[in-house]
Amino acid sequence: MPWYDMPLERLREYRTSTPEPEGLDGWWRQRLERARAQARPAVFTPYEPDVYRPFQVFDVEFSGAGGDPVKAWYIKPSGQESPPVVVKFIGYGGGRGAPAEHVLLPSLGYAVLVMDTRGQGGRWTYGATPDGAGGSGPENSLVMTRGITAPEDYYYTRLFTDAALAVDLALELAAAGGAKVAVSGASQGGGLALAAAALHGPSVSLCHADVPFLCDIQRAITLAPHAPYTEIPEFLAENVALVDTALTTLRYIDCALLARRVTAPTLVCVGLMDDICPPSTVFAAYNEIPAEKDIIVYPYSGHSVPRAHAEPQLRHLRQHLPV
Repeated sequence: MPWYDMPLERLREYRTSTPEPEGLDGWWRQRLERARAQARPAVFTPYEPDVYRPFQVFDVEFSGAGGDPVKAWYIKPSGQESPPVVVKFIGYGGGRGAPAEHVLLPSLGYAVLVMDTRGQGGRWTYGATPDGAGGSGPENSLVMTRGITAPEDYYYTRLFTDAALAVDLALELAAAGGAKVAVSGASQGGGLALAAAALHGPSVSLCHADVPFLCDIQRAITLAPHAPYTEIPEFLAENVALVDTALTTLRYIDCALLARRVTAPTLVCVGLMDDICPPSTVFAAYNEIPAEKDIIVYPYSGHSVPRAHAEPQLRHLRQHLPV
């Protein structure tokens, strides 16, 4: 894939032209207050203790948007009562998978809470959470236009709410020992990390967002040549009467707008050959973050994060959340 987007010097200055919805903070406050009022206590079930020692692994169910049950893994080093907790979010089409996929951070002294993604988990790793209490389980589904005719009904409004409530749970887990909470993810997971950090403000102590999705969406859907963004123009090409309605809905979950609320130190990475999350859309969110921040640019990388990125990310984690 060639360098098809802006030159790097322009990317570093680029700002989204999408207007922020009036009353965005109050709108999100209502969504979260409603979800918290419907929430039930989380349930932790020990999982395969003989297989995963010296870690403690729990199969978790907590309440997300609408009080819907959401699955997660909670993995921590044995013998540490309340280590720092990293909330991990998953990329598009995937679910929480198996605990074995998430043991790096526990091996380094951190706990990790891996949130399953409602109504996904049918592609590159598996899930366990339906989209809504009446659902039958994970799906190999396309969700970009699900409920797009109203921001209150939109799929990503529910998913962002799930992410915020996952951070609520992580804060409870960390509180006993005065530990801190971080959020992390790549692609869709990177967008969820930005959203959760924005919606929680100073409660989140660190944010890692790799090649984040759902940023500067109105530009992305006219530029990205591959799914998932292409789901939206394909839909609007026929549903022409819904164009303005859909674009209005997308403004409520655009991480380039929500990023203005991020207060945590933030590390972002971007690939200049990324044809799934165009580099300008990543910079659109990064350039709005008012907190301490850094972005690592990989000139010859696409949407796959280089394996070498793990070490600068771990250094950043150690710096801000020492154990």
